[in-house]
Amino acid sequence: MKVEKHLEILKEVEDEIGSALEDQKGLAAHQRRLAFMISLGITELIELYFHGLKVMKEGSRIKHEWLKKKNVKEILSNQIIKPIESVKEIDKILAITKAIEEKRNDLAYSSPVEEEEILREEISKYFEIKKLIENIVGGFHE
Repeated sequence: MKVEKHLEILKEVEDEIGSALEDQKGLAAHQRRLAFMISLGITELIELYFHGLKVMKEGSRIKHEWLKKKNVKEILSNQIIKPIESVKEIDKILAITKAIEEKRNDLAYSSPVEEEEILREEISKYFEIKKLIENIVGGFHE
């Protein structure tokens, strides 16, 4: 996928996050959309990161389900042209994405959360990954 398509998707993700944060009904009214969009966003961020490092194989995609697997590094290794261990901060990035993905299905398919702080934490994790990756690759550009 071209970089500009990833950026379009990230804009959509961040628009939904912004709408949820501004909604007077609160974050819980956006719980399911947030769960799906944050999950989508982190996969797009990782793909953009790999593109920025020029290590992504042509035509490769990352699936959100992979990010909570024990062998995620092995799976991702098949999507890039350099050793996964050479990717700066990959362990930190994968630890955060795993935490997001482990909550994804509960947030998407269960009852509304009683504490909106849970959703705020997921939003914070998304932006933590984004900031970390942007600092390494110098931002995202088309």
